Amino acid sequence: MLECVQEVWLEEIAKEGFAILPEVFRNDEMASLLEAFTESSLSRTKAGIRHALNFGPVDAIAHDARLLAIARRVLGENAIPFSATLFDKSPDANWLVVWHQDVALPLRHKKELTGWGPWSVKQGVIYAHAPAKTLEGVLALRIHIDDSTSENGPLRVLPKTHKLGVLSGDSIESAVAKAKPDDCPVPRGGVLAMRPLLVHSSSKSRDDHPRRVLHIEYAASNFMPDGLELARA
Repeated sequence: MLECVQEVWLEEIAKEGFAILPEVFRNDEMASLLEAFTESSLSRTKAGIRHALNFGPVDAIAHDARLLAIARRVLGENAIPFSATLFDKSPDANWLVVWHQDVALPLRHKKELTGWGPWSVKQGVIYAHAPAKTLEGVLALRIHIDDSTSENGPLRVLPKTHKLGVLSGDSIESAVAKAKPDDCPVPRGGVLAMRPLLVHSSSKSRDDHPRRVLHIEYAASNFMPDGLELARA
């Protein structure tokens, strides 16, 4: 369905844990999405907007055929979006993110199970750290509303670390010490696909250009093992 889903990108996601897909969306589509965010009354934090999937324009782009084609080639034909976050880095809200993995999932109900936890509640949504096997069924697609360059705090990743399972803080520090990180500049309208267990970080911006990224997470299914179900967030 999407010509830009090339085999080389699928191979990169499987081997390296990420791939950059340029020119997925047009400039006018990014301008319209940015205008929708600007005019919305969504609750914001310094870093952006959490739980954005229930916002109409975000839900629409999350279900866009181009993104679904990418997610379904990686996760299977039933893959669906379940979470979205706008990251808004600018001179007025400049921040860094330390090296980490994305291991927390939003869930409809709490159920104490081996391998799940700790549990938390963020803005009324239940979250739990998930086991590696479950996270292998998740893919994040990061839509770049602005150009992401080496100067405005791009995503940095440690290739192949998505194969190491869920790591402790000490293990992440060890991986950082041993590996050479890759910066991930992405042009406006491009998409960065990444596995949640890929160790990644983000430095502060060094220029005045904003770096707004819509981070959408997809799962092979809404239903997790042991009776858990993903929440929309």
